[in-house]
Order: sequence, then C-alpha cells, then structure tokens
Amino acid sequence: MATKPGILTDWPWARLGNLKYLVLAPFACYSIYTFFMSRDENERDMFYILVLPFTLSRMIHYQLWISISRYRTAKGNNRILDRSIEFDQVDRESNWDDEIILFGLVYYIGYLILEQAHHMPMWRTDGIIITALLHIGPVEFLYYWLHRALHHHFLYSRYHSHHHSSIVTGPITAVVHPFAEILAYYMLFSIPLFTTIFTGTSSMASIGAYVIYIDFMNLMGHCNFELIPKWMFSVFPPLKYLMYTPSYHSLHHTQFRTNYCLFMPLYDYIYDTMDKSSGTLYEKSLEREAEVPDVVHLTHLTTLESIYHLRLGFASLASKPHTSKCTLCNGNERVLTI
Repeated sequence: MATKPGILTDWPWARLGNLKYLVLAPFACYSIYTFFMSRDENERDMFYILVLPFTLSRMIHYQLWISISRYRTAKGNNRILDRSIEFDQVDRESNWDDEIILFGLVYYIGYLILEQAHHMPMWRTDGIIITALLHIGPVEFLYYWLHRALHHHFLYSRYHSHHHSSIVTGPITAVVHPFAEILAYYMLFSIPLFTTIFTGTSSMASIGAYVIYIDFMNLMGHCNFELIPKWMFSVFPPLKYLMYTPSYHSLHHTQFRTNYCLFMPLYDYIYDTMDKSSGTLYEKSLEREAEVPDVVHLTHLTTLESIYHLRLGFASLASKPHTSKCTLCNGNERVLTI
C-alpha cells in the first residue's frame, strides 16, 4: 500500500477474494455462446472468442517467469541483487493477477463498444508497422514523463510508492500498482491499438504481438537476474537505446531518480537521467557465477498438494506453510501423522 493512498487505489473487486475471476464469466459465456450457437455467420468473430484463451495464456506466461526467476535467483548466476524477497513483499504482490482480469474486461467491453474491432483480419503488415512506430514515439515518450511525474512527492506518496516498496524486484512486481496507476498505463498502451482500429489497419497479429511484447519486456525487466547477452549490444550498438536490461531497471528500484524509461533507454539518454553505473552493473551481473552450496537440503514431498508450496510453485501458496494430515487405522488403534 502507498504511504498516503489516493483515490482509486484499491481494485474494484478487491473484496471478492478468489471469486474475483467471476467478473469475466458473463463476457466469456456470451462470447462462447455467440460463436458456437449463433446461426448468423456475422455474429461469429474469432477475435471475440480468443479473448478468454489469450487472457489465460497471459497468466501462464506470468507463472513461467515467476518460477524461472526464483530458480535463477536461488542458483545465483547472473543475479543482480543479493537481498532476499521478504514475506510482506510476497503478500503485497499476491494480487498480480488483477491486471490480467482488467485486461480481459477491457478487451471484452472494448469489442462490444467498438464496431471497428469486429471481424478484423489475422494479419496486416501496415498495422504492425504503425503499432511499432507509435510505441517508439508517443508511448515511450509519454510514459517517460508520466513516470517522472509519478516520482513527484504528491503522486509518489499516493500511488507509485506502492510499486517501489519492492526493492528486490520479481517479474510480477511489474504489474503490482494501485488501480488508478494501471489505468493510466492502459491509456498509454491503448494509443497504438485505437489508432490501428480507427484507421482500419488493425489485425489480431498486431494486437496480440503488442500485448506479448509488453508482457515479455515488463516481466523480463523486473526479474532479479541478467539474461541479455553482451554480444547483442556488440553486434548492434544502437540497441542500447532501444532495449533496457533487468540490471538497468533494477537501478531504478535502488536509486529511484534514474532510469525512468519504459523499455527503451532512448529518453533517459536524451534527458540525461541514465544512471552512470548502468553499464558496470550489467557487466558485473553477467560475470557472476553460480553459487555452490556447502549443504543441500532435500525436501521430501508427501502429497501432491505440497508440490505447489515449493518456492518454484505458486506465490500465494509458497508463502504459507503446508501441512497434510493422514490417518492410519489398525484395528482399534488410530495413528495421526502430520
């Protein structure tokens, strides 16, 4: 929670607990019904029916990054920060799936409102080019200045301090923000999408690829290990202006007043906000070798459910102790093992 929570800090479905997924149920059911039950071919739209599986695929993508990041951080090679993640951070970031639920709602409602989004083609090259150019220009530029504004004490104390409570970042730290802040980001990311939709150049490929790109870069930039090989910047030196690295963004969470970019350090270079130690930390992280433990503790799994309580499993379960009860009966004797 931010130090001085502002308006629209809480998510609308915060009180629903695990039932929050039901907010997508009416839209998902309606999309399935119209696609499979309608006799009118004009009412069957591939984009509408794909919203649900694409939303679910985003959750799988996030979970893969969570498991990989924990494994690599524990292994030690290429690790950026040595500090461990505390339990309060695990609890604070347990609502990472709220952003994915919002994504599903926005796409379902947007489809129902915008007739231009109906029956879009699978591929359009001009739409992909427009999306890329609009991201490099308006989206990255506006995000840079929005991010700097969020570090002003008024907005920082009410919103952005919640995100920066995580000094040692994990992949899901990327989407742990107050509700109002996520809405602001959605407005920025919608610029390429609405532009291509209203100009008739949108396609399922351009929209899907753009969302996958944002997810990948966002999750990658917040993991606590360096994975971008040095040869990429050697082969194409301008790449340093077009793509950040996990160590680059890690400095933003430790220094706070540098490296404001979204995914492209270009504007940090232009406005002289790039941290001078970015290159040093990047090379140091790449050179870091795996740690060889003196003692190995092997965990004995007693039940199927206990597997999901491992650190590589689900965050909501890994932060809680797991106990399993098994009752054995032998005549009149009863033995309870825990």
